[in-house]
Amino acid sequence: MIDFVQLFEAIDSTTKTSVKVAAMLDYFRTAKESDKLFAMAILTGNKPKRPIRTTDLRVWASEEANIPLWLIEESYYVVGDLAETISLILPLKTEAHALDVSLRSLFEAIVALRSKSLEEQRALVVGYWSKLDGTALFIFNKLLTGNLRVGVSRKLLVKAVAQYLESSDPEVEHRLMGKWSPFEETMDSLFQGDLQENKHFLPYPFYLAYALDKDPAELGELRNWVMEAKLDGIRGQLIVRKDELFVWSRGEDLMTDKFVEFEPLRSILPDGTVIDGEVLPWKDDKPMDFSVMQTRIGRKNISKNALAAAPLIMVCYDLLEWQGSDIRSWPLHKRRRQLEAILANYPVGDILKLSAEMSFESWDAAERYRREARQQHSEGLMIKHRESIYEVGRKRGNWWKWKTDPMTIDGVLIYAQSGHGRRANLFTDYTFAVWDEGELVPFTKAYSGLTDKELFTIDNWIKRHTIAKFGPVRSVTPELVFELAFEGINVSTRHKSGVALRFPRIIRWRQDKPASEANTKEDLLNLIASQHESIR
Repeated sequence: MIDFVQLFEAIDSTTKTSVKVAAMLDYFRTAKESDKLFAMAILTGNKPKRPIRTTDLRVWASEEANIPLWLIEESYYVVGDLAETISLILPLKTEAHALDVSLRSLFEAIVALRSKSLEEQRALVVGYWSKLDGTALFIFNKLLTGNLRVGVSRKLLVKAVAQYLESSDPEVEHRLMGKWSPFEETMDSLFQGDLQENKHFLPYPFYLAYALDKDPAELGELRNWVMEAKLDGIRGQLIVRKDELFVWSRGEDLMTDKFVEFEPLRSILPDGTVIDGEVLPWKDDKPMDFSVMQTRIGRKNISKNALAAAPLIMVCYDLLEWQGSDIRSWPLHKRRRQLEAILANYPVGDILKLSAEMSFESWDAAERYRREARQQHSEGLMIKHRESIYEVGRKRGNWWKWKTDPMTIDGVLIYAQSGHGRRANLFTDYTFAVWDEGELVPFTKAYSGLTDKELFTIDNWIKRHTIAKFGPVRSVTPELVFELAFEGINVSTRHKSGVALRFPRIIRWRQDKPASEANTKEDLLNLIASQHESIR
């Protein structure tokens, strides 16, 4: 395990991507063959689920360190991370044995914990605590709590593995798709062999658009671009191969069992068909709100009532494979023509719909649509070059997303909690409230959007204006007002305020506004009503 510890420390000690790639490449060249896939699993976030209650970990650490439980709790609130807290309070070892522990055996031990009695769990965990020290101990504890994150992107890992295997980035990216298990794969099975034959269920890596950050007129003539409505659903790939159907989300979750509407396509579409599109609830010839989609995702069993209340379709954007051939290198206009022919010539019914190509006489006309996109059941525009191939990952130049402006509301800060990682010692996770009949009602949480200087200032203010503590949460004097932006708003029975926001984030600290002038619950409900009214 010492080689992975050194890799972890090398990655954690730099912000330079070239150094991180070099460190990973060196690891793959020198590590044990049996450990390489487990390292890749950790680096891609493909790690074991938390096998044990954190309450038990606190108690065991208290007993092993011979310190009271309340002191561990107080230390945790200061440190901000349970795994790091336990690593710091456990007695120092006179001799650590990280060299004797492989990543594979560490994974096996953690997975085995789920089936053991409480006494057996304690014995195994304490046994590893006695063997490990320093970073190795920290990594073990992070795996126990299910929160191990390493400071590398998937893109950097792909680059390092591609260099190690002397392969291409797109090829490695494709083979790492899906929820593969390091216990069931080998380096050869994962990176060698015919994908169509051995891994016919795998999707292609998704091509992602950049947010348009310049005047759209700089893109040139409109006729060179395909424009479509940006819809709010789940981006996915629908695959028909070997008489089987698979539906994958962009997050690499296999959703076939959740999206039962698509099952008939297995016997309708020919083998070797892969379509990229947006899965979303659709009724009365228009998309339904994303909150309706969430009711489907959360269900284990899809009843007839659920199917009737939230019928799903796929709005098809692109064709990636046809008759078993990878056609991602075709220009977009050619792929689109073939997709149109498939949807016209096969009896797919209303399950698949072609994403409509939008026509504008000028960029100004496109801008007007973007501003009023919510009235057209969309989030804005997708802008794709007609000659573009289907690339891998997020690339600048050929695909752009041009979203409508977010909605905003002013809320009062009422609760704060410590952040994670480099923010572990700062109160950076906030809960906001709006007024309702003279009382402040919490309605959302947000933690991004402020500068480091503002975070330090607010953290200091929170510590001086705390009026109550609830575990790691502090209740503060309701004085500070923040402008919050969000992409959507809906009625919700799960929240005390009766509303739920989609993608909330902080726009600015309203130092010019007193708490009494923050928005009200009625303002939020009016936003919901105005949305429904505008799209009728």
